[in-house]
Formats: sequence, structure tokens, C-alpha cells
Amino acid sequence: MTNASADAAPGHSGGGRFAAFRHGPFVLYFLARLFTTFGAQILSVAVIWHIYALTKSALFTGMVGLVQFLPLALLVLVTGTAADQFGRRMIMGLSILLAAACAGAMMLLTLSAAITPVLMLSVLVVFGVARAFLGPASSSLVVSLVPNKDFANAVTWNSSAWQAATIVGPAAGGLLLGLGEPAFARWLAGIGHAELGGFLTGHGPEIAYTTAFAFMAFGAVLVFLIPKPPKAPPKERPTLHNMLEGFRFIWKQKVILGAISLDLFAVLMGGVIALLPIYAEEILKLGPEGLGWLRAAPGIGAIAVAGILATFPIRDHAGHIMFACVAFFGLFTVVFGLSTVAWLSILALILLGAADMVSVVVRETLLQLWTPDEVRGRVNAVNSVFVSASNELGEFRAGTMAHVIGAGAVGAVPAVVIGGAGAIAVAGAWAWMFPQLRKARRLDGSDVEHPT
Repeated sequence: MTNASADAAPGHSGGGRFAAFRHGPFVLYFLARLFTTFGAQILSVAVIWHIYALTKSALFTGMVGLVQFLPLALLVLVTGTAADQFGRRMIMGLSILLAAACAGAMMLLTLSAAITPVLMLSVLVVFGVARAFLGPASSSLVVSLVPNKDFANAVTWNSSAWQAATIVGPAAGGLLLGLGEPAFARWLAGIGHAELGGFLTGHGPEIAYTTAFAFMAFGAVLVFLIPKPPKAPPKERPTLHNMLEGFRFIWKQKVILGAISLDLFAVLMGGVIALLPIYAEEILKLGPEGLGWLRAAPGIGAIAVAGILATFPIRDHAGHIMFACVAFFGLFTVVFGLSTVAWLSILALILLGAADMVSVVVRETLLQLWTPDEVRGRVNAVNSVFVSASNELGEFRAGTMAHVIGAGAVGAVPAVVIGGAGAIAVAGAWAWMFPQLRKARRLDGSDVEHPT
């Protein structure tokens, strides 16, 4: 998500490492993203643990990803055009409110004992609609909140906020789920609060859903506090031709096509999220709190790399570095799949997230450097489909494969190992298919010819 000028590498604008925070609208945007992502991560952990507790089926945990992806794919033409035609701040705020409403619905359905796996998946379809509109609107809005000289710095901090939320959010989600576990009730009883323990037992999901709702609702309020950006020049009326412009632009720019499709297929093959409840409960014996830490581990690696890249940005051989890191992503996925030791599993996930972050930085930098503002929303919408496909369809791939192979750990382990090997194969294939991307060197924009 970087759009650096020719003389400013990512994270190194003229105003120093905190240059973006001199601009009040960006501060509100940054906090809104932080709180929203934090709430969404809590919701994600709660849903996947809850649906596995209800079904004990890897197929249902995989369906969690599929039902969130379908709205994004089906609405890609609408969401991108909406981000280019209408107020991006308004779309972002309303999308977060809709996401918060989904968390509230999960809470109420669970409290009333009306929750079922099918109802959960139905609510997640609506959550997917909210995410579909949120992605391109939020990605396109940040461009208007800071001057060009501070934009690269803003993108670095924006990515860091997301990664920080993906660390703390899942861990908090696991801890909130643990408040409803019998072990916590026994601990409360031991310190003289048996009644409180009895009240909380079995209500971990409701506690997590309520917390997710509160954080996302607060995130929406912060978005609406952002001053309305200057009105853009009149735009052409939406037509099927200009709605497809994002696809055409990416197809013509082979470096961008290679970068985002590499991420798509590598993470599609190497996705493990849907199977983490099985690893937490059956293989590593960690419970819901452990699930939270497993979900947080890739974010720990990612934010560590984001911090390194903010201080020491990629200055040369970007293509070779990206392909190597995608291959390492696959390798660490295999290590996680075979591990039966908690510390090794968490370490593998941390390294997996670190390797993936490099691919994210390269892809998002290229995307914003090469994209004209008038089609940025549509291009970001297409990119959102690629990103979501890699994550959500990766969950579906893993869950379905595990379900076909066998129940529980019998299916989960080979599904993860095969996926990791597939990610390594994708890195090799894409290095051969996209030589321009493999040979890409600088990402600071000084050697990038902007497309016409």
C-alpha cells in the first residue's frame, strides 16, 4: 500500500518516522483501523472456535472462509466503483457499523441459545459484505489524508496498526473465550468467587462477541470524526466498461499481476487458519487460549518484519527477496504441520508470518506506485479479492482437504503439509512465469515508469 515519491523510500519521508502523525485526519484513521481490526480479529477467533465446538468438523471451519469470500468476489465491480464514485469516508464508516452489527447478532443469537452453524455462516455472509466495501474504501481513503511526501510513512504505520491488531486481537479473543472455560471457573472458585465462575462458564463466545462489537463500533465513530476530504472532481458515470477498468489495468501490468497472483496462490495453498482449532485442541492440547496465541503468532512475525522494513526498506533485489520469502513461507508451513510441540509450532507460525509480510510489502508498494488515482478504488477492490481469496479460500481449501482425508488430526496434518509444499512449488513456478517480477529491484519508485 505504498506510494512513495522518487526520493522517499517507504518509512522514510522527510518528516521522520512519525511524519504521518502530524496530520490529525490520519491519526483518527489510524486509530479507527486499529480498533476495527482488533474487534474483527476477536470475532474471527471466537467464530472459528465456536463453530468447531458445535460441529467438530474441519469442513465447517473451512466454510467460515468461503462464506466471507463469496460476497467480496460477487460485489467486486460494485465495491470498487463505489469507492471511486462516492465518499470513501462514509463507505468505510458504514461498512464498519455493519461489521459491528454482525458481532452483535452473534452475541444475541448465542445468548438466546438460538445459534446454529448455519445461522453463524449466514451472519458471516453479511460480515463478508461489510468487508467487501470496507477494503477498497479504506485503502483509497488514506491517500487523501496525508501529503505525498508523508504517504509512504503513513502506509508503513497503517500496515503496522493492522499487524499489531492481528497479534493482540487473536490473543485477546482466546483469553476471552477462556473466561467461559471450566478451568477458569475452578480458578475463580479457588479464590472465593465460585458464583462468578458459575455465571461465566459456557459463555466465552458471548463475551468475545460483545467485546468485538464494542471495538468495531468505536472504530466506526472514529471514522465519522475524520474531516470530510476535499470534494474530488466530477467523475464519469458508472458503466460496465469503467467498472472493469481495475481488472484491465492489472492484466496489462504484468509485474502487478504477478505479484498479487503469487500471493493469492501461495497463501491459498499454505493457509492453515481453518485447522488451528484442531491443532489447539487435539494435537498441541492448548485449548481456546492457545488457539488465540496460534492465531496471533503470524502477526508477531509480520509486525517484526514491518518494523525492520520501516527502518531498513528494501532497496535492491526486491523480486528475488520476495520469491525467496514465499518459498520460506511454504517451508515454515510444513514445519508447523509436522510439529507436535507447542513452542516449535508457534515459532514456525511466527516465521511464516514474517516471510509473508515481505510479499505483502512488495505487492502493496507496486500496486500503489503504478495505479492512477482515478482507478485506485477499482484496482484496490480487485486486489481485495486476491487478498481475500488467498486467505478465505485458503481456509476453505485446508478445511475441505482435511475433511476428505480424515477426522481431526488425521486429516489436518497432511492438509497443512501438502499445502506448504504447494506454496513452495508456486514460488518456483511464478519465478519462471513472471521474469519481470523476479528481476524487479527498487521499490522506492525511482526506477519505476508509471503506466499510462
